[in-house]
Amino acid sequence: MSEDHITECDSDEITFNPVSVAAFVPDLMDQSKLRLAMPDICFVKEVSELIDAEVDLVVIDLSKSEVLEVLHKIDSKILGFVSHIDKEIITAAEQAGCEKVLPRSKFFRDFDSLVNGVLKLN
Repeated sequence: MSEDHITECDSDEITFNPVSVAAFVPDLMDQSKLRLAMPDICFVKEVSELIDAEVDLVVIDLSKSEVLEVLHKIDSKILGFVSHIDKEIITAAEQAGCEKVLPRSKFFRDFDSLVNGVLKLN
């Protein structure tokens, strides 16, 4: 994966939007799906960058091993996704503070309603 395709955000970009969302989603296909649903989403290169991010919502691909170690340090609300067969990761992520953890396919299918539900936008 080329790092040139990851959109980084500085703090001004994150706080400019009425609803700010930052994401650790290394896969470019997943990034493009999220960008279609939420054009202003900001992607970070390292999950640790989310620890001090002042955003309304954090979206995380839980399939990366380093993610679970950082979840409890993130102050924002967290939505996570992972393969449906990774039951242990789903349980661990929920215990570490994720608002919602869903199988990848359901996450992308229901992304808009998930965001609205977690942030209570409707």
